[in-house]
Amino acid sequence: MRDWLGEAKAKQVYLMLRDSILSGAAGFGVRLPTEHELADTHGVSRVTVRRALGELARERLIERRRSAGTRVIYQPPTPMTADITGVLANLADMGRRTAVRLVAFDYVPADGAVARALGVAPDALLQRSVRVRSVDGVPFSYLTTHVPESVSITFTKQDLASRPLLELLERAGVKAERARQRISASSATAEVAQALDVPPGSPLVELVRVVFDQDGRGVEHLHALYRPDRYALEFDLIRSGTAEAKGWAPVMKSPRKRNGKHSH
Repeated sequence: MRDWLGEAKAKQVYLMLRDSILSGAAGFGVRLPTEHELADTHGVSRVTVRRALGELARERLIERRRSAGTRVIYQPPTPMTADITGVLANLADMGRRTAVRLVAFDYVPADGAVARALGVAPDALLQRSVRVRSVDGVPFSYLTTHVPESVSITFTKQDLASRPLLELLERAGVKAERARQRISASSATAEVAQALDVPPGSPLVELVRVVFDQDGRGVEHLHALYRPDRYALEFDLIRSGTAEAKGWAPVMKSPRKRNGKHSH
């Protein structure tokens, strides 16, 4: 974001209007109040309001016309969705439907939570990659993966930049059997914000996933950050249990078929 956001009042007005637009409270085609009305509402000068509106216009969220006023032109994109009950079934499929930019590719010593999650020695080498995935030219995820060296030596930097990681793991002979994942929330650091084209500090969906092979060995650690306006997790529920203790349980889906073959 530009230097003008260093002005606290302009930033405050900008963020409030932006949140209203992105949340749908001020939907496509809605005419915003005049500069004078916004200045009165927020208790700031018209110059401050003008700066905030200028940034919103630069981001193509609003359109300003002298004779027609200011209206919202932002239309929420259709977010990517992932079925939370079919984690391994749709990972590669999502990889094929999105574009990827490889930001980093190197080897690092296993450390801390990643080493413990994968069950490897602290001095073991892991291949680390950072990728940004986009759909329709708009970034939606910032992915950091760690893979044991014994597996990663079978694919190159060029492979990872063009093919889904799960597909590369299977090509290496890894048979992904199960995964454990945790979903929470996080905020965008300056580096992640730049990659995802969002303001620093923006809320993000955080997902940590560890994939295990048929022998129970950890073969991939994923730390993923998603733009909530571009990505959604969904699952179906069904009532289950006894009559005295009914509850909701996820519906486990079979892998989808693609041209007669299961997608992985």
